[in-house]
Amino acid sequence: MNLIFDIDGTLWDSTDTVADAWNQVVNELPELNLHFTGDQLKNLFGKPMDEICALAFPMLSREEGLALGDRCFSFENQYLYEHPGRMYPGVLRTLEHLAQSHSLYIVSNCQDGYIPAVLHGTGLSHLIRDSLCFGETGTCKAKTIRTLMQRHHLSEAWYIGDTQGDLDAAHGAGIPFVYCAYGFGDAEGYEKKIGRFEELMELFG
Repeated sequence: MNLIFDIDGTLWDSTDTVADAWNQVVNELPELNLHFTGDQLKNLFGKPMDEICALAFPMLSREEGLALGDRCFSFENQYLYEHPGRMYPGVLRTLEHLAQSHSLYIVSNCQDGYIPAVLHGTGLSHLIRDSLCFGETGTCKAKTIRTLMQRHHLSEAWYIGDTQGDLDAAHGAGIPFVYCAYGFGDAEGYEKKIGRFEELMELFG
């Protein structure tokens, strides 16, 4: 089977670390009076980058918000190499087990450069066959999933994520969804649900 994973709220939680990185950027612009927390970012993570910028910097024009977002995302990528997020319990062991009989992929709404930082910080690079993100495709997650599936000629797959947006993307791509209830969001209409990452070994063997 082909298993495609979301990152944030599914494989790890980097919200506190990313908040630290973003604050270092916005502290250079005191007139904006911005300060981010990990809890705030949990509500933004998983959305497309342009939507994140609009929500995070509502006082700026679209162009100014995107420009500041680019600065935050770029510094975030660098920062995560030295200050990785927190991988959820059992992720490494579970993926090592699944990779023995399944092909593992990642699709995320993140910026280009984020996935390499995640793989570096988690040590998962050797287990992930390929990845694709919004920063590379500029398309919605459903289309990004389909692009990855077409690239590898995948006729079937499961998407594993933690939000309604992830579920909608999976179904939009025509594949079933495993909802990670321990993650950042809620979801309704999923095919499977797990409360711990290790439960994927029971689902897929």
